[in-house]
Amino acid sequence: MGVIFYAGSIPGKDVPSLFPYQDIVFHFAIYLLLAFFFARALSRTNTGLSLAKIMIFTVVFAVFCGISDEFHQAFAPNRSVSGFDVFIDSLGALFGCLLFPWLS
Repeated sequence: MGVIFYAGSIPGKDVPSLFPYQDIVFHFAIYLLLAFFFARALSRTNTGLSLAKIMIFTVVFAVFCGISDEFHQAFAPNRSVSGFDVFIDSLGALFGCLLFPWLS
């Protein structure tokens, strides 16, 4: 979450352009990792939770983080709020949840 918060506070003109569609790739990848590690943490600290509940809690948490990140970006210079970014964050979180049982 710290990396997401830090990256969201970088002014838009200071974000380097590395490759086309990097915004989509970075949003998807960082939320995939966030969801994977959050699900892993939930499974190891709350052993009574079913896999379905872990996945639901994880996706809800990641979507909330995506929304709060977009709200945070509204206050960063040259950054904008995007519902599409929240959608990509949610897809990344969903894929992270699907990877969790497969890789664990």
